[in-house]
Amino acid sequence: MISRIRPIVGRAPGSSRAYLGLTQFGNRASKYAFHTDGRARISNFWIPTGGITKKPVEGEREDTNDLLVRGGFLRQAYAGIFHMLPLGLRVQDKLEKLIDKHMQSVGASKVSLSSISAQELWEQSGRLKEGSDVFRFLDRKEARFLLAPTHEEEITTLVGSLTKSYRDLPVRVYQISRKYRDEQRPRQGLLRGREFIMKDMYTFDYSPETALQTYVAVKGAYTRLFDELKIPYLVAAADSGNMGGSLSHEFHFPSAKGEDTVISCTSCDSVYNEELADGKAHSGEEGQMQTQQKPGFDTGETSGEATPAVSVGLWMSISKDKNTLLRCWFPQFTVQETPVEREVNSHAVKSIAEAADMEIDIGVENPLQQWAAHVKSNRSSGQRPRIVDLYDSRVRAFKRPPLTDTLQAAGCTVEDVDFSKLDRFPGTNDYLNVVRVHEGDRCAKCGEGVAQTHKAVELGHTFLLGTRYSDVLKATVMVDQSAITKGKDNAGPQTVPMEMGCHGIGVSRMITAVADSLADGKGLNWPRVIAPYEVIIVPGKGLEADAEKVYDALTAAVALGSPALDVILDDRDKQMGWKLGDADLIGYPVIVVVGKGWKKQETLEVQCRRLGVREDVRLEALPAFVQSLLQRL
Repeated sequence: MISRIRPIVGRAPGSSRAYLGLTQFGNRASKYAFHTDGRARISNFWIPTGGITKKPVEGEREDTNDLLVRGGFLRQAYAGIFHMLPLGLRVQDKLEKLIDKHMQSVGASKVSLSSISAQELWEQSGRLKEGSDVFRFLDRKEARFLLAPTHEEEITTLVGSLTKSYRDLPVRVYQISRKYRDEQRPRQGLLRGREFIMKDMYTFDYSPETALQTYVAVKGAYTRLFDELKIPYLVAAADSGNMGGSLSHEFHFPSAKGEDTVISCTSCDSVYNEELADGKAHSGEEGQMQTQQKPGFDTGETSGEATPAVSVGLWMSISKDKNTLLRCWFPQFTVQETPVEREVNSHAVKSIAEAADMEIDIGVENPLQQWAAHVKSNRSSGQRPRIVDLYDSRVRAFKRPPLTDTLQAAGCTVEDVDFSKLDRFPGTNDYLNVVRVHEGDRCAKCGEGVAQTHKAVELGHTFLLGTRYSDVLKATVMVDQSAITKGKDNAGPQTVPMEMGCHGIGVSRMITAVADSLADGKGLNWPRVIAPYEVIIVPGKGLEADAEKVYDALTAAVALGSPALDVILDDRDKQMGWKLGDADLIGYPVIVVVGKGWKKQETLEVQCRRLGVREDVRLEALPAFVQSLLQRL
């Protein structure tokens, strides 16, 4: 039998004492304590620090995901799926409030869309294909659904059904919700998960001009949001990918863990993701990366077949139907001050292939073997296999580069294969550039500055979608051009698809990215705006009552005209050294120590690791001093 919980010793609410009592469970009894004085105390807050037993290599910083686990912010449930613990949820809540503030500054209304979407809707937009990384399922009536990784289809259908006139526009809505993606290889904690929190904003306008104005306004709000984090970031022109649209920008934190490469210039304002490479040799690149001599192919006297010069590299891919082998010839080394080893930019190759009406699979492994196997198994189909050769502008093009190994792998002869070559971008006179930008290359835009490369984590992305979704999903409005132009246009009323924008922020991945940006050898180190608590008070043995006075002095700072401080009191029965180490691990921006200085001179030691501050301060000066530190974080 379970009896009621009955306090045995207690004081009235508002007292600085804790309630003490016994909870009976059968014949067992356990002592419990809970403070009810309104002060934030670690004893009242679940912070399960620990959980990682592997120690980092001597001299190396601990992995950020391990720090978040050991600091009590999160725990992994399954591969790519995490539980947020109270500390982690406080960080997430503060980040969401920051996003709310800046989204509402551009007139956006908050909504909450269902995580479940119909597969048919995604098929209608053309985004649900074989191999798409979405979780699909059937309900008990065999209806086909999926767990949404994003909500363009749903919001377009919803707004399209409720908005009929241009007078109802603009519509700007956003949500912060769970999204799902069936990642083949989840990794790096929250940076690449299968379940994640994302902010997605959708905008609807009646013309391209008003849509662009909205895009600029939202991009400005993103800039202010990232500025408030006070962490260096990059804004890069980006590829819209399968989202579609004509314009997009990404917001990145530079990080060694980043999966993106961002290129910037030392002279002009050019900043772009290398995925934006179009495969053309631009004017700003003329004369750069000069090779000692233009590599090409030497004609073998005995075989009659060209053989590559030493400095020519070969990169291969195949078409999605596996019938076409694409071979890309590029300079393996180019000369700046010293020889530079080059790599192919697969995004540039993809752009060239798409312009030539080839759909290639740039991520396929062993393309030659897969092409050869396809050729062998389809020999009787009557479909002739193809080989297409691309030549970087720094490689001399020949009619027939080496084929022996390629043909032998497929078990065919020269007569069995159709050959073609490309040394100009399809439909233009532009030569090809298929190599990745290297640190120190001349800027392709201005031709004067030097390229800098940054590994980076993408945290935000803005897209000007145009009518990519509203066209296919029939989200239209009635527009009276004469009313809009005040009688200058006599076109009259007409129905047009709404002009859309989409603006996302990876909330959960930003938690890890921010943590990774500021962590050091002692632990995490949060910026003020999303820190779980801004200040922690750590008292020595016997100084608990004095620590409460310090807490009250800091939290009363709002009465002096300053913003209220978010303070927590470490009242655990632990040694001072252990508590300070735990505070460093968790990453509170400011630590206030009630210790020896308080006993001797009634001074408090204030620590701010990020600013390199360790200073003794009297109680009456403490609120203003702590505020001055936090304003810099």
